Amino acid sequence: MRLGFIYQYRELIGTLVVRDLRVRYRRSILGFVWTMLQPLMTLVVLTVVFSALFRFDILNYPVYAVAGILFWNFFSQSIIASMNSLKSSAPLLQKLPLPMELFPLATVLSGIVNFVFAWIPMLIIMLATGHPIRPALLFVPVATLIAAVFTYGIGLILSPLAVFFTDVVELVGVILTMLMYMTPIFYPLSIVPARFMWVIRYNPVRSVLEVFRDPIYYGKLPPLSHLSLSVVIAIAALALGMLVFRKTSSQIPFYV
Repeated sequence: MRLGFIYQYRELIGTLVVRDLRVRYRRSILGFVWTMLQPLMTLVVLTVVFSALFRFDILNYPVYAVAGILFWNFFSQSIIASMNSLKSSAPLLQKLPLPMELFPLATVLSGIVNFVFAWIPMLIIMLATGHPIRPALLFVPVATLIAAVFTYGIGLILSPLAVFFTDVVELVGVILTMLMYMTPIFYPLSIVPARFMWVIRYNPVRSVLEVFRDPIYYGKLPPLSHLSLSVVIAIAALALGMLVFRKTSSQIPFYV
């Protein structure tokens, strides 16, 4: 499997992205507005629970938390959408000789579109709280690309499993919830007991998250060592995903 299909089928991929966005908001009253409201509503809950009840002190917690929320929403929603993408496209898969990997790709790209809209409340919060807008923000598209490659790789691994085993989507949903609490999305590393730090240290999602958060919250480029690690993790996930998908793709049409 090669990535050359992206250019060859670029128009179809664009159509699938639009379809995915329409399906996602078909019966939503607020539509894309929900993409902007959801991080804000989550932020209110997190601020009350973690800043007030647990009483740890993070300078400008709203920006810290929203940066993590935006990343996690993109990652988790894209993973679930990727797992459902093949079954939802069954009529196309059964009738046309299309590269099946473009369907998970389209869900990740639609996730990026949602992510762009979600940046509106992010900027509003940064301005409202007086958080400095630094040139390092220009690195965010690079960090987003790394996150997208990583997410696409995981999606390629899981989407065939969701076709072969109907309960995998529910299982992955539970795992994602566990992973969310194992990743410092809305809490600082300082509150993690030393005996559990290995869980954070060896969590690949955390590496990608921090490369994304550094330019937003800390206003600096990620350290080269950390950036290199996240790139390696993303490429490894993509390579493994391509391998798994290639090994299983011939069986997918018989199960969808």
